[in-house]
Amino acid sequence: MRVALAEDGALFREGLLMLLRAAGHQVVCSAAGGDELVALLATAPADVAILDIRMPPEPDGGLITAERLRAAHPDLGLLFLSHYAESHYLMRILEIGTESIGYRLKEKVGSVEVLTDTLNRIGNGEIVIEPVLAKRLVERTRGDKKDVVSALSDREQEVLRLMAEGRSNNGIAGQLYITPKAVEKHVANIFVKLGLHTDTAAHHRRVLAVLTYLRSQRNES
Repeated sequence: MRVALAEDGALFREGLLMLLRAAGHQVVCSAAGGDELVALLATAPADVAILDIRMPPEPDGGLITAERLRAAHPDLGLLFLSHYAESHYLMRILEIGTESIGYRLKEKVGSVEVLTDTLNRIGNGEIVIEPVLAKRLVERTRGDKKDVVSALSDREQEVLRLMAEGRSNNGIAGQLYITPKAVEKHVANIFVKLGLHTDTAAHHRRVLAVLTYLRSQRNES
């Protein structure tokens, strides 16, 4: 996979470059800031761009850079890295796009296996959300009985959390040790309880299901 990287921390950037190369990815360009990366990608095509959220141009240069890159290169996957799992970052990321996009903690992508799995899923058009953030958001919505998400059963909320991580039905089945058929039933129930119409494409309903509780969590804060 052709990967572009923007990270203002020199040590982390060099470590990530070594990890990417060890995984067999082609690093087409590397930069310390967003403006430099945008200029480099004008002549060096990539499949996925890895962006530090908090880098030049400050304060959240990764998000600003991503908006520019998504406008100039609509098919470019985007992976955001941060030291912090913040819901307001996630909302801004999902406003940039809901396909081929991801948000992971820096400390969680320190192995070839995890980094490659994340990049492959983004390359395949999925949303990849840091599991701890998805879990935290679902748990917080459980405490609010006025929230529509509270109408979901515990199992349905587990399925929704894994949907928020960008997992496919087969991936959810593997995580919960149930059959894909059972997952399909849970997902259908989630759509009904959240009021998502059947005339909407399944992929978009999955995104809307995730956004429903993300927006609810944001309104609580």
